[in-house]
Amino acid sequence: MSILFCILVSTFLVSLIAFIGILVLFLKEELLNKILLILVAFSAGALIGGAFLHLIPEAIEKVGIDEAALLNLFFYLIFGFCTFFILENFIRWHHHHAVSHPEIMPLSYLILVSDGIHNFIDGLIIAASFVVSFPIGIATTLAVVLHEIPQEIGDFGVLIYGGFKKVKALFLNFLSAILAIFGGFLGFLLSEKIGESIVFLLPFAAGTFIYIASSDLLPEIKHKESLKKSLIHFFVFLLGIILMLLIKLV
Repeated sequence: MSILFCILVSTFLVSLIAFIGILVLFLKEELLNKILLILVAFSAGALIGGAFLHLIPEAIEKVGIDEAALLNLFFYLIFGFCTFFILENFIRWHHHHAVSHPEIMPLSYLILVSDGIHNFIDGLIIAASFVVSFPIGIATTLAVVLHEIPQEIGDFGVLIYGGFKKVKALFLNFLSAILAIFGGFLGFLLSEKIGESIVFLLPFAAGTFIYIASSDLLPEIKHKESLKKSLIHFFVFLLGIILMLLIKLV
């Protein structure tokens, strides 16, 4: 069994996780509207947990404790944060001047772009792991699957909350997910240099996660006047972080 075949099969299976949102399709509209903000809170927690507990520590592990390398790493984190700040403002400007779907919130597009980058990185990581050995590749794929399940559920909820219809949200989420396959293929082609290439993408992706969670998702759940709803959203937000921590520990 060739390494490339294993990489492509693994990344394809990871991409299929995007369809976990199909479970939401069976919910009644009234019930879905009630849980959308809960999914937004969960997604915010998963993004924060993914950035601070997975991407940043992994990047630091790769560059070591060299001060210059760490400074460079956090530069890319800030670069990712600022890139999405500019991207969001461009999307808002475009919405204001030439909007065909004014009901779609900019954060929906940001989620798709950010998740696409993250899935591409996952593909690179899976490819690098299979190049090392088959068992490590399988273990890495399982880790990515566990990491993706909660995030994809949250992302799907955000896309619907942001204005997309359920079926279109599912389709767009899958298009974002298949970038893992392209990442895996490119990772195989660049297997000798993959270690150096991926380290700068990790903090960049972390910066995009932090921006979306703090600038777009958390403001949506803190505007509720009901103390009970605010507490529920906060604990669901913590649940997203805790789940990412448990995945990290496992």
